[in-house]
Amino acid sequence: MALKHSKQRDMIKEFLMGRKDHPTADVVYANVHIQYPNISLGTVYRNLSLLADLGEIKRLRLGDGVDHFDADTSPHYHFICSECGSVIDLKMNSIETITDIAGADFDGQIAGHVTYFYGTCGNCSKVQSAAHSAH
Repeated sequence: MALKHSKQRDMIKEFLMGRKDHPTADVVYANVHIQYPNISLGTVYRNLSLLADLGEIKRLRLGDGVDHFDADTSPHYHFICSECGSVIDLKMNSIETITDIAGADFDGQIAGHVTYFYGTCGNCSKVQSAAHSAH
């Protein structure tokens, strides 16, 4: 069954492609709604889910209870700031061999992995350093 073309889905994907901050569905809705006032939150949620299911965008589950979305579907890793909650793409060499390492003593078949790095982003680190040096 061919998927019907959707102007709304195109707008959602175009919005995501212009972002590097991995927005939630609510953030996508708030921004797309400005240009397309008739779009509903439910439509945004459905289209984000569909785009993720089709592999056109990535759905990130970061443990904060809401899905975040990323238009960059290439293999890459994410850093989550434990202070401000920002989600940042990490520029690093691939660690894809971790799947082989994990499967070495496993009798099943590992299809892939999700790895998130946590800590304090550069901005929050600067604020913390400034606060400590002020004392």
